[in-house]
Amino acid sequence: MDKLLSKDLLGIRNLSVEEIKLIFDTADKFKEVLNRPIKKVPSLRHLTIANVFFENSTRTKLSFELAQKRLSADIINFSSSVSSVKKGESLLDTINNILVMKVDMIVMRHPNPGAPHFVAKNIDASVVNAGDGTHEHPTQALLDSYTIREKLGKIKNKKIAIIGDIAHSRVAISNIYALQKLGAKVMLCGPSTLIPKYISSMGVQIENNIENALKWCDVANVLRIQLERQKNKFFPSLREYSLYYGINKKLLEKINKDIVIMHPGPINRGVELNSDVADSNNSIILDQVENGVAIRMAVMYLLSLNKV
Repeated sequence: MDKLLSKDLLGIRNLSVEEIKLIFDTADKFKEVLNRPIKKVPSLRHLTIANVFFENSTRTKLSFELAQKRLSADIINFSSSVSSVKKGESLLDTINNILVMKVDMIVMRHPNPGAPHFVAKNIDASVVNAGDGTHEHPTQALLDSYTIREKLGKIKNKKIAIIGDIAHSRVAISNIYALQKLGAKVMLCGPSTLIPKYISSMGVQIENNIENALKWCDVANVLRIQLERQKNKFFPSLREYSLYYGINKKLLEKINKDIVIMHPGPINRGVELNSDVADSNNSIILDQVENGVAIRMAVMYLLSLNKV
């Protein structure tokens, strides 16, 4: 296999294992480029890419934009807060007005689940889902799995605990799909109020005790408490959450096990992770950020091959 089967990357669910491995192999080559003195290749100099973000983003948007610049693409940045969306323009009208300016690819984040899928069905340009509501965040899951493979040598049969606000996380869903396709065992840990009932049907283990989860896992992927998505109170206070589910050096010393620590960012320091863990030798959080550029370069390059 030398290219992706679809013109779009909308989620992990429909990606094959072969496609994921192709993305990883391509990212390996781009990571070599990123470590050169001149960190740029002309792979996408013939394309114009629009970053269309209907929701706030710092890390993901910067990572995509840097990946596009490393590939020599022309870039348009769109923010809904200063656009005609505020005047009532429809989603598809907005996208079509961008495309008529000869844009070849859309990188899209939207607060509503399924919005990128709707757009992809109605346009010829490629669409990359940069996060749709609480549904999926495919490139984050790809870079997470890629970073685990880089750290541990393989993913198959490794035990990965995803800890925290599962109910409001698009990262968790995409990670479950990616890790299971690659042969990992997945456990979800958090308060029962933050773990959706349906999610046990995805073949994951459920654990409400943080110590049990950490004793079980090889890797702890710790998620942020997403207060901006929570319309109701799911736990008494951040202090109480930190007391029962926060990971600190003292807890890890008690468990006395070497565990790889991950976080998609941004970190609520002192809530889900203490600085003595986030900045420790066990943490590969900054590796995730670095690998995110290579993975996003790989995805956009592979999708561009469908244009040739």
